[in-house]
Order: sequence, then structure tokens, then C-alpha cells
Amino acid sequence: MSNSIKREEKPIVALIYDFDGTLAPGNMQEYSFIKAVGREKEDFWGQTHIMAQTQDADGILIYMLFMLQEAKKKNISLSKDSFRKFGKDVKFFKGVESWFKRINKIGEKEGVIVEHYINSSGLLEILEGTKIAKEFKAIFASSYYYNEKGDAIWPAAAVNYTNKTQFLFKINKGILNIHDSEKTNESIPEEDKRVAFSNMIYFGDGETDVPCMKLIKQLGGISIGVYDPQKEKKKTIAQRLIEQKRVNYICPADYSKGGKAEDLVAKIIRKIKADDTLAKFV
Repeated sequence: MSNSIKREEKPIVALIYDFDGTLAPGNMQEYSFIKAVGREKEDFWGQTHIMAQTQDADGILIYMLFMLQEAKKKNISLSKDSFRKFGKDVKFFKGVESWFKRINKIGEKEGVIVEHYINSSGLLEILEGTKIAKEFKAIFASSYYYNEKGDAIWPAAAVNYTNKTQFLFKINKGILNIHDSEKTNESIPEEDKRVAFSNMIYFGDGETDVPCMKLIKQLGGISIGVYDPQKEKKKTIAQRLIEQKRVNYICPADYSKGGKAEDLVAKIIRKIKADDTLAKFV
């Protein structure tokens, strides 16, 4: 091989998830952080929108700044540990907590390696505190820079709706960190790339995921638009995505055993395995 990336003998199937609205209802900051600083979610996000519009700024950077400002007003520590405590309060859609082990078993049965990834504009530190953090090969998300006292003082990474696509290329090449852009941009023969785009399954809940979902679909992978089954507006957005051919499939954000999402992913895994077998047939 021309580089140090390990190519597995079995095909790797990468399931890549947005987080807010995809695995969990709402935004992760709404479960405990926004309450802790004495704000209502509509007020919090409304204020960040005004700040971004006034300064013509990136919305992700602005919400990260606003979190720092609001926490300072309330004398709330924003260390990694405090963020992770906020993550413990995050609730998930039905079936999420057992989903990963079930899908892994399906992959094992079909003869593929299943890996799970998060690709989120939310906060890495909160995600690391959730009950499902251990299920992921890597979590790509926004994060803070910390001073010598361990306090968050500045955005270290801001993951917005378009630069999320870079992490798909990192997964493709087997790069599991944000800082290494040199390897991300290296030219690597297709046969040496760790995870083929055709072996990627992307889950997103709305228009902010379009760049990633459209890219995966164009490169031969599968994009799935999920929607909160309790919200008709979310279903309408998902239907629009499939009408515009930005996703391959849509389904409710219900990850229960035997449900539509599990059945769909099982079928996709079987197809990926069959395609891999045929490609090796001589």
C-alpha cells in the first residue's frame, strides 16, 4: 500500500449521523445548558440569530461565543467535565440506545465491519457526555480551546453546514482527527482508501444536512432523511428532500428493533456486501 492506512479485508460500512434532530429531538444545548443560564430556547437561539445577522458572522461561532458569555454571567464553569455533565441529560429518539449493537450484529452476520460516526455542528464536549458516546469510532463536532485552568475560552473548531463535508473525506481516508488537513488533502489511490464512499450511509434530519447528504448520494453512498414522527413540519421537510433527489430514502427517526430504519439499513448492508463480493469475483 502507498500509505499507512489499514485497509480491512472485510468491507467497512460507515454509518454517519448528524445529531440534533437525527438521534435526539431538538438541540443538545436545550436539555440543560440553556436552562442553567436562565434562558428559554426560543430566546437563546433568537439572540444568536440576531448577533450573527448584525455582525454578518458564522452562526456556529456566534452560538459558541454566546454560550461563553451567558455562562460567565451566571458564574457557571465551562470545563470539559461540566460540558459532559450537560451531555448526560440529552434524551434520544426511540430505540437509539440499543440501535448500535443491533446494527453491529447485522453487519457481523453479513460479513462486514460496521462503524458509527457523528458529524455534528453541536458540541463535542456535550456529545462526549451522552450515554451513546462510546458507540462511535469518531465524533466530529464543534469544540472549545481550554486555558491552563481547564476553562473554555475560545472556539477550537466550528463545524458548520458546509464544512461538515470535509469529515466525509477524513472517514474515507481513515483520518480520525480534525487538525490533520495535510493527510486529508493527500492523493491516495482509491483502492487504498479505508472506507469507500459507496459504503457510507448518512443520516440527517433537514436542509442543514443537504451538503453532506447530496455529496454521499452523488458519490454512490446512501443518504437517509429522518424526521421526528411527532412533528408534521419535519416530515414535510424530509419529503421535500426526496422530491428534490437530495436523499435516497426517508423514514421516521424511530430506531426501534424491527422498525423501518433497521430494516432499511439491514438491506443496504446486504447490498454493500453483495456488491463487494461481485467486485472481487473473477
